[in-house]
Amino acid sequence: MKTAIAKGFWDMLPLNLAVIPWGILCGSLAVQSGFSPLEAQLMSLLVFAGSAQLVAIELIAGNASLITILVTTFIISARHFLYGLSVRHRLIDKPLKWRLGLGFLLTDELFAFSHHHRAYQGKVRLVYALVAGGSFYIAWNIWTLIGVVAGALLPDLTQLGLDFAIASIFIALVIPSINNWPVLIACLTSAVSIVIFKLWQFELGLIFAALLGMSVGYVLESRRGAKC
Repeated sequence: MKTAIAKGFWDMLPLNLAVIPWGILCGSLAVQSGFSPLEAQLMSLLVFAGSAQLVAIELIAGNASLITILVTTFIISARHFLYGLSVRHRLIDKPLKWRLGLGFLLTDELFAFSHHHRAYQGKVRLVYALVAGGSFYIAWNIWTLIGVVAGALLPDLTQLGLDFAIASIFIALVIPSINNWPVLIACLTSAVSIVIFKLWQFELGLIFAALLGMSVGYVLESRRGAKC
């Protein structure tokens, strides 16, 4: 059991450190957008969704309507529903306390650890996942707290380009999963599409680029499966 705890912590450590700029950006942006320090920290404690938090902060600061905030954050976070469906068959027979705990901690980072065919099988692997996800939760809140403090003390902290951390983290998570042609083409389709949509100044470009990439990947994977 001690080995599982140590391995869960050390395996997640690179990602815990990689999100330092992202967490600091989230905390500082919230404070500099008019949130109180307590509100900024509670968002990370209760919401715990980096990209959705950043978008929600900007929308709230811009006095967007409630329906706009809800729809936008729902779309951004919809991938977590797919994550849940993907690991459901491995956790469905587990006690509720495990399902609730791991469900709350199932971020992009923890899901990247879920592809092993024996993931979540047995108490040792459940503890490993809980420690990995839990250490990321604690790290995220520490970095957010640093951002909250820094945002209150340092002006224009959000202008340092810390948002690049968001792109770098997702690139690091996606690359290991590119193990066949359908996945590669899907990623390239989304990448090229978002650049085009950005040039067109299409507000929903990110969403449509993701949907287009997934559609292309699904079609190619279905054809490959049919040939096999």
